[in-house]
Amino acid sequence: MSGRQEARFAELEQRLGYVFKDRALFREAMTHGSALDGDKSKRRSYDRLEFLGDRVLALIVADRLLQEHADEAEGEIAPRFNTLVNKRACAVAARAAGLGEAAILSTSEEGHGGRNKDTILADLCEAMIGALYRDAGFEAARAFVERFWGNAFDEVNTSTRDAKTALQEWAAAHKRGLSYALVEQSGPDHAPHFVIEARIDGFTGVRGEGASKRIAQRAAATSFLKAQGVDV
Repeated sequence: MSGRQEARFAELEQRLGYVFKDRALFREAMTHGSALDGDKSKRRSYDRLEFLGDRVLALIVADRLLQEHADEAEGEIAPRFNTLVNKRACAVAARAAGLGEAAILSTSEEGHGGRNKDTILADLCEAMIGALYRDAGFEAARAFVERFWGNAFDEVNTSTRDAKTALQEWAAAHKRGLSYALVEQSGPDHAPHFVIEARIDGFTGVRGEGASKRIAQRAAATSFLKAQGVDV
């Protein structure tokens, strides 16, 4: 490995606050397939670690959400999970950690801006989570997510909670009455489905659906506010 790449790795470890014991594992996590030049006999790209990291990330996020929302049903937690566990969220975290700066790419891929491509950054992020898990265990991987997801957990909690409050404030500011009506309830007791209509004086009712009345109310409130050009 070149001295320049070693320096990049050292800088990344400083940003991570973690020094890898298994240097080969670290290199694998940062190696894009383009850098192998077709020779996979001695080296690997990050694909396998990305596969692992995707699953470890899902467990970390699901575990935290269950702890923070102990009184909520799965249907209420799932939208938060989907916001936090996806390629976009991983790319944002990768930029925060500076993973792209230490990635091992082919000259061609680097020339095409590979260090800043969302797809590569997201893959690097998942691979790093997988590598941390393999090198030091679950808590090391969790520490990475807790740090580089930043305020994303707080933001997703706020965004999913505030739609009803925002509509209530909008209705009060416009001197409009606001109520919610149950339109339909279906499904078995263990997996119910609700359709709720938000009714605002002077406007056609707007419906929302979900696995609980609260979720359906939030969905209806969000739909109405977006129709009025209000960001939620």
